[in-house]
Order: sequence, then structure tokens, then C-alpha cells
Amino acid sequence: MKDYIEERAVEIANYIIETKATVRQTAKKFGISKSTVHKDVAERLLYINPNLAAETRKVLDVNKSERHIRGGMATREKYLHKLHPPDES
Repeated sequence: MKDYIEERAVEIANYIIETKATVRQTAKKFGISKSTVHKDVAERLLYINPNLAAETRKVLDVNKSERHIRGGMATREKYLHKLHPPDES
């Protein structure tokens, strides 16, 4: 594995742990795809640093368990803005 990929995987993992970021947020921050983020933290990181991989997995599991709530809140916001658009002054 190339060095820059290993460095990216560790950097991504640290970012997720520090900020409790989702895969989508992390992908946007680093300018890579969601599948690359997932592959880095789910597969590559196990070989590079298993302890860091386990910590990252905990955060991602929490995010996964809460995603239905975030999705519902986003939908609620969407329709609240349609019913009550902001004043255009």
C-alpha cells in the first residue's frame, strides 16, 4: 500500500474520532468519495492501526444508529421551509 494512502487513512480516522463526523461529512472535508472513506477506515486501517480502526468503528456505529433521526430532522426542516419560506427583504 502506498504511503500517502496509509497517511490518509490515519488522518481520516483521527478526524472522525475528534469530530464525530459521518462518512459523508468526512468525504466532503477531504474531497474524496464516501466509498473511499469507508474503505480506508473499514479495511485499510485494520492493517495499519487496529486500535485506531476499533475507535473509528465505534463512532461510525453510533452515527449509523442515529442516521434515521438525522434524516427525519432534515425532512422536517425541508418541509418547514416550504411552508414558511424566509422573508426576502
